[in-house]
Parts: sequence; structure tokens; C-alpha cells
Amino acid sequence: MKIVVVSDTHMPRMARRLPERLVRELGGADLILHAGDWTSEEVYDMLARYAPVEGVAGNNDGAAIVSRFGYRKRISCGELIVGLVHGHGPAARRSAERQAAESFSPGEADVIVFGHSHTPLVKKESGVLLFNPGSPTDKRRQKLYSFGIMEIDGRKIEARHVYFESKE
Repeated sequence: MKIVVVSDTHMPRMARRLPERLVRELGGADLILHAGDWTSEEVYDMLARYAPVEGVAGNNDGAAIVSRFGYRKRISCGELIVGLVHGHGPAARRSAERQAAESFSPGEADVIVFGHSHTPLVKKESGVLLFNPGSPTDKRRQKLYSFGIMEIDGRKIEARHVYFESKE
């Protein structure tokens, strides 16, 4: 199962369309995950042209997106459970990584996908894979734009980032 992972698209403010590099990967996706800060429901429609989409709302999303997606999900992917959350929360001093990791109880998810920081991360902690795809449209302090790809085969998972220079 090929899963394309995005977060923090902040569209249309940061881009009017999906970056071409992302679109090339979407065509072969079995599932697309969006970890919040869509800022427009139209992003869902753009992504859904390619594969089924699961997502959560982020701190910059309005009431309609929050109502549609909620802030936290568990998704069965093969034999694994993916926890999906944006990574923001009431404890402003905690990093997005910490907020995301603490959003799920031990044993509740095999993988936790999150965003919020716009900083790509792939790290295993206490047997759980933490994965932040970065942002394909708003790189902030990063040198490159990014998104993620997760390949799941049974209980085996490979997660990697795709980095690119232009959001066009």
C-alpha cells in the first residue's frame, strides 16, 4: 500500500494549486493522508481526484474543516494502525512532535503522522514511528518543500520524504 502524506498546505494563501512534484506521486497512491492546516476544503477535492483521502484539522482550519475531519483519527492501513493528528494543542511549550506523540496512548497506534511544525521528521520512539511530512507549499525555515511517502506491506513500513525546490 502506497500512502502519500501531506500537511500544512495552507491553500490558497501559500499556493493556488498542488505542486507538480506532489501531483506526480499522487497518481500512484492508494491512500492520501493530510495532517491538517488545509485552510480550504478545496484542497480535499484536489487530492481526492487521485486516491481516497483521510485527514484531520489543524490550528489554522475553520469550523467547517474541524467539523468534517475532527482533530484526531486512527486509520487501519494493512495490519498497522496509523494515528493522524496535527500536532498543536494546549501545551504551547511542547513541540509538535511531543504533542503528537502524547495524543495517542501506548499501543493505540503503530505510526503517528503529524504536521504543524512544517519540519520533516522520521523517528522511531518506544516502538512507534513518528512521521512529519513537512509542507509541500510552505517550507518556512526549511531549505526545501517536502511531503512524505509511506509504503506498508503487512506490518512492515517504510517511510521517506520527497524534497523539492519549487512549489509550482
